[in-house]
Amino acid sequence: MFMKDHVTKQARRAKAASRILACIPAEVRNNALLAMADALEARQDEILDANAKEVATAREKTTRPNMLDRLILTPKRIADMAEGIRQVVKLDDPIGKFDFEVTRPNGLKIRRQRVPFGVVGIVYEARPNVTADAIALCIKSGNACLLRGGSEAVRTNKKISDTLKEAAIANGIPAGAIEFIGIMDRDAVVVMCRLRKLVDVIIPRGGAGLIARVVEHSTVPVIETGTGVCHTFVDKSADFDLALKVCMNAKTSRPSVCNAMETLLIHRDIAADFLPKISQAMVDANVELRGDDACREIFPDMKSATDDDWATEYNDLILSVKIVDDVAAAIEHINRYGSAHSDAIITRDDESAKIFEQMVDSADVYVNASTRFTDGFEFGFGAEIGISTQKLHARGPMGLEALTTTKYIITGNGQIR
Repeated sequence: MFMKDHVTKQARRAKAASRILACIPAEVRNNALLAMADALEARQDEILDANAKEVATAREKTTRPNMLDRLILTPKRIADMAEGIRQVVKLDDPIGKFDFEVTRPNGLKIRRQRVPFGVVGIVYEARPNVTADAIALCIKSGNACLLRGGSEAVRTNKKISDTLKEAAIANGIPAGAIEFIGIMDRDAVVVMCRLRKLVDVIIPRGGAGLIARVVEHSTVPVIETGTGVCHTFVDKSADFDLALKVCMNAKTSRPSVCNAMETLLIHRDIAADFLPKISQAMVDANVELRGDDACREIFPDMKSATDDDWATEYNDLILSVKIVDDVAAAIEHINRYGSAHSDAIITRDDESAKIFEQMVDSADVYVNASTRFTDGFEFGFGAEIGISTQKLHARGPMGLEALTTTKYIITGNGQIR
C-alpha cells in the first residue's frame, strides 16, 4: 500500500506541475535547461562517485560487458549529456505552433495547435544518460516527467535527477515537473502504468521483456520503443571497401546499443569473395560469428546459426551471417525476423536501393550508410526520448514533436448549427 500511495502521490505532483509548465514561456524553459546542463557538469564528481559504486556492484555480479558499457559513466559521457541538453535548447519550440488553419464558409476559423501531452512516464533500464535526455526533452516540450529507471543504476539516476530537478526549480520550473521513482519493487512499474487519469503516456526504453511487461499491464497509452534486430544487406553490386567500413562500424563501434547491426546478409553472387574478408575483419575485432550452412562452407570457423539467432538482439560482439539469393530474399528475411528498427543495404544499383527502401517495413531504412546513425542527436533532434518501432503517433527517433499532441482552437462570432 505504501508503494502504491507513494507512486500515486508523485504522479499527482507531476500532473499539477504539468498544467503550469505548459504555460511557461519558452525563454524560461530554455534558461532553466541551460542551468540544468551547467549543474550536471558542476556536480560531475558526485554523479561519478555514485556511478562507480554501482559499476563495482555490477562487476561483482559478473554483469555482461555490454550491460556494463550501458551503465558506466565517464567525464566525457557526462559532458555529452550536458551538451545534449544544450542542443535541445537550440531546437525550435513546438508548443503553441499552429500547423493547420482554415476558415469555413460559415465564418468559423479552425486552427490546430501543438500542445504538450501533460505527464510523460518513462520506464527504462540501466542507462543513466536516458535520465538526462528524457528530462531535457520533457521540459523543453512543456511536459512533466515521471521516471522509473532500472535497479542497477538507481543511485546514479537519482543523483542525476536530483541535480537537474534542483537547477530546474531554481530557474522557474514548477516543483513536481521532474519526479523520479526510487522504489525498485517491480510492482511500482505496474502502478505507474495504471495511473490513467494522472499519466498521459508511457514510454518504455529497454529490452523486449521490459517493453512486453509495460504493454501487458498498462491502461495508459504506450509508445513502444522496440528492440533493435538490425540488418545490413551487402548487394552483389556493392563496393567492398565501403561495405567493409560500414559493416564494421555497424557491429563494432558500440555493440551494446539498439542501432547496432545484429545480422549481416550477403548476396550469393559475391559471397565467395566478400564473406572471407568481412569474416576475418570481424574475427580480428573479437566478434563471434554464427552463420548458415552456406556461410560455414566458405568460412568454417563460424558457429552454426539457429533459427533463434536470426531474431536475437545480442547487444554484444556476436553477429549472425546469412547468404541470400537476391534483394527480394534479403527483404523477406528482414521483414520476417527484424524488429522494424533500422536496416541497411550496401549497393551501387539504384533499382535495388529503391526496392529496398520501399519494401523493408522498418522505421529507419539506410542506403550505403551504417545503422548506427539511428539516433535523435544524429538526426538533428537533439537528445531523443526513444526510438519507436510502432506505427501510431510516432516512428523512428522521437524528438520534441513526438512529445506533443494537438488540440483544435475554433473561433466564431455567434455561429450555431
